[in-house]
Amino acid sequence: MAFTHLHVHTEYSLLDGMIHTKDLIRKCAEMGMSSVAVTDHGNVFAAIEFMVNVKKHNKGVQEWNREHPDEPKPIFKPILGCEVYLAPTPLDVKKQIPGRHKYTHLILLCESNVGWANLIKMVSRSHLEGFYYKPRVDMATLREFSKGLICLTGCISGPLQEWILQDQPEKAEEVLLELLDIFGKDNLFVELQDHELEEERRCTPELVRLARKHDVPLVVTNDAHFLNEEDHDAHDILICVGTGNKRNDARRMHYPKSVYLKSEEEMRRLFPEYPDAYENTNVIAERCNTSIKLDSTSTERYPEFATPDGSPREEYLRKICYKGLEERYGKERAEHDEELRRRLDYELDTINHLRFPSYFLITADFINWAKDHDIPVGPGRGSAAGSLVAYCMKITNIDPYKFGLIFERFLNPERVSPPDIDIDFCQSRRPEVIEYVRRKYGERAVTHIITYGTMGAKSVIKDVARVLNLEFADSDRMTKLIESGPGVTLKKSYETNEDLRTLIEQNDMYREVWDYALKLEGTIRNVGMHAAGVVIGDRPLDEYVALTRDDLSNPAGEVVAQCDMGAIYNAGLLKMDFLGLKTLTVMKDAERYVRWRVPDFRYDAVDIQDAETLALLNRGDTMGVFQLESGGMVDTCRSYGIDNIEDIIALLALYRPGAMQFMDDMIAVKKGLKQAEYEHPLLETVAGPTYGVMIYQEQVQAAAKLLAGYTLGGADLLRRAMGHKDMKEMQEQRNRFVKGCREVNQIDEKTANAIFDKIQKFAGYGFNKSHSACYGHISYWTAYLKAHYPVEFLCGLMSNEATNEKIGVFIQEANRMGIEVLGPCVNHSAVKFQPETMPNGHLAVRFGLASVKSMSSETVRVIVEEREKNGPYKSLEDFCYRIPPQAVRRNQLEVLVQCGAFDWMHVCRASIFDSIEQCLNGASSVHKDNEAGQMSLFDMTETVSPAEEQVTVQEWPKAKRLDEEKFLTGAYFTGNPLDSMRGIIDQPRYVQIGTLPDLEAEEIRSQRDMAGMIRAVVIKTAKSSGQKFAVITVEDFTGSTEVLLWGDSYTKAAAVEGLLQEGNFVRFRARITIDEKSGGKKVSGNGLELIGGKSRRGGAASAHYYEITLNTARHDEGDLQLIRETLLRHPGKTPVHLNFRNSLGNRACIELGERFRVTPSPALDEELSLYS
Repeated sequence: MAFTHLHVHTEYSLLDGMIHTKDLIRKCAEMGMSSVAVTDHGNVFAAIEFMVNVKKHNKGVQEWNREHPDEPKPIFKPILGCEVYLAPTPLDVKKQIPGRHKYTHLILLCESNVGWANLIKMVSRSHLEGFYYKPRVDMATLREFSKGLICLTGCISGPLQEWILQDQPEKAEEVLLELLDIFGKDNLFVELQDHELEEERRCTPELVRLARKHDVPLVVTNDAHFLNEEDHDAHDILICVGTGNKRNDARRMHYPKSVYLKSEEEMRRLFPEYPDAYENTNVIAERCNTSIKLDSTSTERYPEFATPDGSPREEYLRKICYKGLEERYGKERAEHDEELRRRLDYELDTINHLRFPSYFLITADFINWAKDHDIPVGPGRGSAAGSLVAYCMKITNIDPYKFGLIFERFLNPERVSPPDIDIDFCQSRRPEVIEYVRRKYGERAVTHIITYGTMGAKSVIKDVARVLNLEFADSDRMTKLIESGPGVTLKKSYETNEDLRTLIEQNDMYREVWDYALKLEGTIRNVGMHAAGVVIGDRPLDEYVALTRDDLSNPAGEVVAQCDMGAIYNAGLLKMDFLGLKTLTVMKDAERYVRWRVPDFRYDAVDIQDAETLALLNRGDTMGVFQLESGGMVDTCRSYGIDNIEDIIALLALYRPGAMQFMDDMIAVKKGLKQAEYEHPLLETVAGPTYGVMIYQEQVQAAAKLLAGYTLGGADLLRRAMGHKDMKEMQEQRNRFVKGCREVNQIDEKTANAIFDKIQKFAGYGFNKSHSACYGHISYWTAYLKAHYPVEFLCGLMSNEATNEKIGVFIQEANRMGIEVLGPCVNHSAVKFQPETMPNGHLAVRFGLASVKSMSSETVRVIVEEREKNGPYKSLEDFCYRIPPQAVRRNQLEVLVQCGAFDWMHVCRASIFDSIEQCLNGASSVHKDNEAGQMSLFDMTETVSPAEEQVTVQEWPKAKRLDEEKFLTGAYFTGNPLDSMRGIIDQPRYVQIGTLPDLEAEEIRSQRDMAGMIRAVVIKTAKSSGQKFAVITVEDFTGSTEVLLWGDSYTKAAAVEGLLQEGNFVRFRARITIDEKSGGKKVSGNGLELIGGKSRRGGAASAHYYEITLNTARHDEGDLQLIRETLLRHPGKTPVHLNFRNSLGNRACIELGERFRVTPSPALDEELSLYS
């Protein structure tokens, strides 16, 4: 007797199944079953992972059988399948048919490799062409791809059951006969299930009758969604997560308790009257013999690169590498440097022996295409920079010879695995490169890669708490006790956090959440598209893997493989990472601006030992400098003392968790404050350049080679072993190392063991030098641009920021550097930020119109092109007449006025805004006349002037103007309500709000001081406790953020009369954490207190002073006289602060004498609205 489960849903039946494939195999083996089918809903996501896990299981079985020949275990057989959704209509009909379900269910099992090939084609079509609520197939698709497949008629949602439950058995018979015609008698089975559902018991007699009548065999299955009977309640929670219901919702979807992986004994109790139905599970299992080739080292599925001259790829690779060697090092050295030539030959021989020449030729081809089309490409990334071949082919741009980079760190002949060349491209033009690859190798042979999002430690707590109807505050209490970051699990959190243990152990509500969360943690929650991974095949990819879309509801969505990175790797498919790096675009934009002044400038050809650049780094002036701008890194740059590019490379390798423990020792040795200690003189050769600390993985390899005679490939295996911490393997490596030290360098056993211990310690924290060298150069180049061409560099930075908040940070940096940022202007702004020469000859940054909210790049392009073609706009009317009405919408025109883009008209914004309707109507008439071929009065004039008769419109209050500027651009241009507090808010002790997104891991959860102005206050009440709390929006010169005031923090703030009001300047202690949903930063405040008084815009009546702001470029003595007269008309006791601001952003503030003190009032505000 035996039984095989043929209807099983894993976690890849998203938020419906909760079985992990490893556990499935283990459980089946424990129950004496030697095979099982995986049949997920509408996809084959699990297929390769399932096969890999079976392979691992069988390896263990073989080892057991060798050691226990008298107690052999059976080899386990995987059965690949899918529960497909069958449409009631042809696939192109996507609508609800009255009286029919949108889809029914069928089980398809692969009998052979032909069946697998047909299944993945069928599933691909269901996702790419048949999606309607679910990815569906139709009868025609079944017929087309039926060969090699066994069909089971499905669960209670099957196509036969649909008609039986409607009391139309004749329709069910028609469906059975059609399936019989498609699959044949040998490959169709009528499926019986019993989950104690009334509907199933109604269907079973009719299903048996139809099967017997048409001689179709029966088969018994269980619709397994979880492994064990006791998992039902956790699975019930999972279903609620998927459907969005609460557990106590009366009408929500339920599964019966019996949908678990039952034992054979339990299954045989269901239909004892049909013994043949049980035996057929084994008949099917014996017939299903599918094998997916799993060989990550095979290149059979790689596209074959066609060489331009028709020569063999190996010869062509060698030819272009030697040509590149001459271009990189000069003819003399390329011909006579034997060491260089030996290394190149060694790398070429290794690449050819491992059959990877096409990989390098394909990579070089699309990289060089990108460069030929002026698409910025990074200097390299990861270990590929250690290859001289890659350098000669211009795949990378860092000399591996000069920087001591190791080829075996990239491609190890002693541990064969595919090369992995990750490439950084300009973020905005990366899609062009992928499209080139598609055109070259075929649309159907190139696709993106899927990713699976799982229920992490914090998110699973929140999901379960929501389903159990807990208040946010309760779930938040738990999640706050769990760390953020990779590798965090509930089990680890419980073991290491006493507060968390106490909370769970002393409260049944939290215990229930915790128990369910433990069972669901790690379960797949959703799918997405890998940010960089692209698969390139030698033929249409649906011959190897099934396909889907990143958004199934969007027919134009990106096609992605139904395999993640690991599955692609195991399937032997070529995977490339096309990464988008914004900094490349920043540098390219800056380079383009610099060339206006220096035509031959190239950022990657600058002096690598420039004194001004090094000085900028050493004073910590690194805002905007690649990977060196975080608060902690700024301090490190100042204390380290950067002397050269090698120091930057070292800092990037060292500034990461774990490795930072060596920072102080390195700095002390570097500055001569202490001596580095070496157990052997040869160790100094390796670690001396980094002041006694082995910070690079390559140093571990070099030490093993130099001291113990390892090959570099063998040393790479040692490095990996140290990282994996396998005790058995580590002991073997230690013995080999000690023996090698003795034989090669006569080092005694005690010293050799001490050296091994030291290397092992560093190996745990060592970083890939090849990667650090590449990114160290990018850091240097951005620092060089900032040091020598700051305006151009800032333009590049701001042009490539998507958020106004970060633009505000860079505008603040420009002000600090004495660089003026000019506001948006339809007559001067380009699409992006760009340099502009002011009348005094200085360069300023001009705000880019595309960075104004609501302004699309296409709209802005029309505005700029018209101006460049026909000259500056002369008025709002002129603008409206010249721009096609479909190019700029009314709301966009309003935005341009509100942000100040028409201020050059020297008419108040309110008046310009008020005339928009009239201008648009007039322009519309002209455009209609032009389309009709009629001449208008406008056509007879050379220019259009503003209307001579202006209706007097009162200017908006300054507060309104500033609000709109800030909202639309992220910055203030005609004043700043925070100016009077600049000296306080700008102090280094306060973290800048705009830098919150860039805070690194070690800076999160820390207590930081923050200061700014309250822009909004919202008081809320917690549902569970009835406790009040506040969410306030706080703004500083770099941005704004919401701050949560909870518990005592709120109680104390609310107790201070007038503190929680808009316009107040405040400071507080901020606790910064990660928002699990958005991935952004959350701020909680404590100790909120008033600083300096209240901004005038918040309400003059309670102000501690009255503020007036003058711009020296716009205001003169006449304004001062007007202000003097106005103040004297409103005498009182409130001091007056007079702020002066020049065109460079420099500011000064004076307090006027007592005779000018005033009584604040709306009337006074109105009279001085232009200066507020």
